[in-house]
Amino acid sequence: MAATATVPRILTTSPRAQLRTEVVLAAIAFAGSILLLLHGGVFVSHPRTGHLDAVGVILVALSTLPVLAARRSPFGAFVAAGVANVVLAAVVYPIGVPLGPAVALYLLATSRDEVSPRIGHIALTASLLLVGYVGAATYAEATFPGFEVFHAGLLWSVAWFAGERTRLRREQIAELKRDAQRERLLAAAEERARIARDLHDSAGHAINVIVVRAGAARLRHPNDPEQSLVALEAIEDLARRTAADIDRFVGALREHDVATAVEPPPGLASFPTLVTQHRHAGLDVEYATSGATRSLPSPIDQGAYRILQEALTNASRHGTGTAQVAVAFGKAALELCITNPVPAGPTRRSSGTGHGLVGMHERTALLGGDLDINEHADAFSICVRLPYVTARP
Repeated sequence: MAATATVPRILTTSPRAQLRTEVVLAAIAFAGSILLLLHGGVFVSHPRTGHLDAVGVILVALSTLPVLAARRSPFGAFVAAGVANVVLAAVVYPIGVPLGPAVALYLLATSRDEVSPRIGHIALTASLLLVGYVGAATYAEATFPGFEVFHAGLLWSVAWFAGERTRLRREQIAELKRDAQRERLLAAAEERARIARDLHDSAGHAINVIVVRAGAARLRHPNDPEQSLVALEAIEDLARRTAADIDRFVGALREHDVATAVEPPPGLASFPTLVTQHRHAGLDVEYATSGATRSLPSPIDQGAYRILQEALTNASRHGTGTAQVAVAFGKAALELCITNPVPAGPTRRSSGTGHGLVGMHERTALLGGDLDINEHADAFSICVRLPYVTARP
């Protein structure tokens, strides 16, 4: 059956390949029928001495050459081959197994679709042709051709089921290709969404830091112009890098192959640089780690960095100028805790609002972790637990 699946794949490659395949199949059927005729028939009720004349060659050709038209009219080719085979049997040219109609029936089954004749119509036509073949052989040989009935029916049944199997396999392969295409499109959409989230995180963090540094430079300028100049230079450098990141992300979104267009966002290895940036902006950050440092899965590593980045940005905007960060490498999970003092009064941020906090909830949930946000009288804390093995890529 595996060999039969090759035929429809060839027939659907190009018109030239289809024509070449039709010629090969017709030639095989023609040559096989001629050999059977020369042999006096195979599986016939009354074997005869083989003889070949012009009439026999013409009738064999008429029963096999319609295969050449199977691609354009599969049903018509089968009917033409079957009728010619009935005539072949009627004029006493016993071959026993009608190869031409069998090949045409196979090709009809492989090419069947919604616009083709229904199975009932095809079955009725095949039955009529088989009855006609048996009747012609009975008339010509003056006896019931039991061998011809059995072997012709068996050959046509095998041809039909082989064609159906080939057609179903071809449709299955086409469906698998469509599923693979849908998976690629879905992966591309997910990657674009990831790029968009990273762009939001990167640009939002940079803008908040620029706001904090600009405010610090404005306040320090009357008393310490040199420090304000340093802050302005840092703002300029950060703005340039942010603009480059935006260009890189947006350029990646325009690429067809987004899966390799963007480097992954930084992980915990880049956190000291992030702390340094916030210290330059005026946020006094205390950073401590505990437990044996280990290599983290990429989603955990990147997610932890983004959560820490957002938490420090919140501390810079809503805190009093200090923050404590604790990173613990546990046996089963990575634990992060960021605490910063907050001023008293109604301007304090609620623990359940803000796009940054919503983003933290989303990242933590996607990584299968737990997020606790606590607001006390004088402090605001965010604690996250990210398990190593339950993260979803």
